[in-house]
Amino acid sequence: MRSAGAPFRAGEPTRLTVDKGRRQPVTWLAEHMKRPRRTVSPRSRDDGTVTGYTVVITLAVLAFAGLVLDGGLAVSTKVDTVSVAQSAARAGARELDVAFLRTGGGLRLDPDKAHDAAQQWVSNSGLSGTVVVAGDTVTVTVTTSHDTQLLQLVGIGSIPIGATATATAVQP
Repeated sequence: MRSAGAPFRAGEPTRLTVDKGRRQPVTWLAEHMKRPRRTVSPRSRDDGTVTGYTVVITLAVLAFAGLVLDGGLAVSTKVDTVSVAQSAARAGARELDVAFLRTGGGLRLDPDKAHDAAQQWVSNSGLSGTVVVAGDTVTVTVTTSHDTQLLQLVGIGSIPIGATATATAVQP
């Protein structure tokens, strides 16, 4: 037993208790463990709480994913649009004025056939565009748009896409 004024040593009984007529030593730790635990009120817990930070970070991640997904799809659409514009310009540049060429007059495009051939190529692709024939050059401008998937969440519904290509007639 500890005498009055002596320092406390771990594991030493702090007092004697009576339990059904018997005297038993009780340590401070054993006494502390028997005390009822304090319950936590529902208002002091964080279970299910959504903070503004979580909402902002979630929206930022979705916007970034939208840029990656919709940006990649827009680049793919741009590549297809450039391909259509180049092919249409080449199709128009193939339409030479054969009668003028055979008479020795030189290289010249048939403007109506060149315009029709290029416009037909653009129409067959399902896109819209304009065709300009000037001298021995055919210029095709194709426009379309890509409807977004994830960027709609931040208010961007579509991405406009355009491409211009020029082809020049050459001596066969």
